[in-house]
Amino acid sequence: MVLNSATEKPKRIKKVLKATGISVAALIIVVIIVFFALFHNEVATIMTVEQTGQTDLFTMEYKNDYGLDDFLEVGASTDAELVGFISKRMLKGIPLSFELPDLGCSTFLAKTPDNDYIFGRNFDNKDTPVLMLTTKPENGYKSLSVVNLSFIGYDKTYLPDSLLNRILILAAPYAPLDGINEKGVSIGVLQLDSVSTAQESGKVKITTTAAIRLILDKAANVDEAIELLKQYDMRSSAGACYHFQISDASGRSVVIEYVNNELVVLDEDYATNFYLAKDLEAEGCGGYERYDILKEKLESSDGILTADQGMELLEAVKQGNDSETPTQWSVVYNNTSKTARLCLHMDYGNPHDFKIE
Repeated sequence: MVLNSATEKPKRIKKVLKATGISVAALIIVVIIVFFALFHNEVATIMTVEQTGQTDLFTMEYKNDYGLDDFLEVGASTDAELVGFISKRMLKGIPLSFELPDLGCSTFLAKTPDNDYIFGRNFDNKDTPVLMLTTKPENGYKSLSVVNLSFIGYDKTYLPDSLLNRILILAAPYAPLDGINEKGVSIGVLQLDSVSTAQESGKVKITTTAAIRLILDKAANVDEAIELLKQYDMRSSAGACYHFQISDASGRSVVIEYVNNELVVLDEDYATNFYLAKDLEAEGCGGYERYDILKEKLESSDGILTADQGMELLEAVKQGNDSETPTQWSVVYNNTSKTARLCLHMDYGNPHDFKIE
C-alpha cells in the first residue's frame, strides 16, 4: 500500500501540472484571440511603434481611421467627453485618463537664408516619454505631431514597449501639442494663466488638443486654419487657458488668442506664456525673459536664421532642470521641406530627424 501510494502521488502531481499547463496555454490563446478580435483593425498601427535607441522617444504611424470627421460632428465640451469618444471609438471601451499639466513653452517663425520658413517650438514640462506620430488620414492631410505620452497614461515605468502596453497609445491622434502637415502648416500651443476659454455660440465644441488635430488634418494655410477655428466653440483643456501660434509655407504667422471668449487673430512671429493682445499683455503665466530673447534675436537678424541657428535659439530659451517645467523637447519644423528636427530633454547634440513622406 505504501508503494502504491508513493507511485500514485507523482502521477497525480503530473496530472495537475499538465492540467494547469493546458489551462494557462489555453488562457493565453484566449487572450490573444480576444485581443486580435477587438483590435484587428488597430494591430497594423500598434505594430509600427518603435523606440528610438535608448531614449524614451517613440515613433508610430497611425494606419487606421481615428474618426476625426465623426468627432467633429459631435465635438466635446470637456476633456471627459473627448476621452469618452476616444474610449468608445478607438479603445473598445477601455478607460483612459487624459491630463494636461502646467506647460511653459516658446514658439517662433523665422526665414532661412535659402528662403525656407522654419517654426521653432520648445515644449516645457516634466520628463516623460514622448511620441512622434505620423498620420495619413484619407480625408485630410498627412502630418507629423508630437505627443507627451504622460497625457494619455504613460510614464517612465509604464512605456508602450510591449503589445498589450500599446493599447492606450491609440489615443495619440487626439493629444498632439505641436506639429506640421504636408501643406507646410505648423502649430504649437502655449499655456496662459487666465480663466479657461468656454465659448457658447451654439457651434460644435472642441477642446485644445482636438483643435490642433483639426488644423493639422484640414488646414492648407494660416487663413484656412483661422476659418476652421471660427467654425467651432473652443473649450480649453484641463481648466486652463491657451493660445496657439500657427504658421505656413508662405511665411504667414499668427497667434490665436481667446479674449473674453472671442477669437482674436494677431500677426505675430513669436510667443511665450503671456497674452499678446494689447489690453491683456500684462497677463499670463510668465515667459517675459524668454520672449525678450526671442525678440532680440529675431529683430537683430531681420528674422533670418539657419535651421541650426533656430535650434540654438530654442536652446537659448530653454528652461533648465531647476525649473518646475524643464524643457522636454525642442523641435524645428521646416514649413517648406515639411521636415522636423527634434531634440529630447535638452540633448542638443543628438537631434532626431523626421520627414513627411
